[in-house]
Amino acid sequence: MGLLFIEEWWEPLNNAEKVFWAIALIFSVLFLIQFVLSIIGLDFDGETDLDIGGDAEIGLDLDPGFSVLSVRGIIAFFTFFGWTGVVVLNGGGASWLAITLAFAAGTIAMLLVAYMMYLFHQMSESGTVNLKKAILKNGEVYIPIPANKNGQGKIHLKIKGAIQELDAVTDGDAIPTGTKIKVVEVLNNDILLVEPTIAL
Repeated sequence: MGLLFIEEWWEPLNNAEKVFWAIALIFSVLFLIQFVLSIIGLDFDGETDLDIGGDAEIGLDLDPGFSVLSVRGIIAFFTFFGWTGVVVLNGGGASWLAITLAFAAGTIAMLLVAYMMYLFHQMSESGTVNLKKAILKNGEVYIPIPANKNGQGKIHLKIKGAIQELDAVTDGDAIPTGTKIKVVEVLNNDILLVEPTIAL
């Protein structure tokens, strides 16, 4: 009964309507699958570069974390492309108008998804400190640092406009609280190697 209904609905559609309906339905299913995967933590995504031959490439990353062409963006494009085309054709619009408006809607959707992912990327970055940016920065000892890497202390360091409290060690003499220090290196376990800026 269900298959018969689908066939009766599908057959009267013209070619343009069939194309838009097929795109809308297929990519809506993909959109829902991706949404469910993201909820359970199995999300997927990727970035795309357009290769134009030789050594030349057109990268569509406007900023680290901002990718216009991604799996998520492409699915959004075709989902909105399909449904916009369906709505325009059902409203009596011409095929050329449906294609034009569908392309515009798909492009807007893709850009919005890219911008949202960029914002999420920025938010996640702001929550984690990139310790490489701490090298050669000056800070101040908060908890005394034992001599010769015999233990860890803590320092206050300004990174990306915010004061961070970070673990630190030193190769030399112990460094007391309040001493001005400079970061020399980031060790493998994300502990900063520091030295006083003025000899103790």
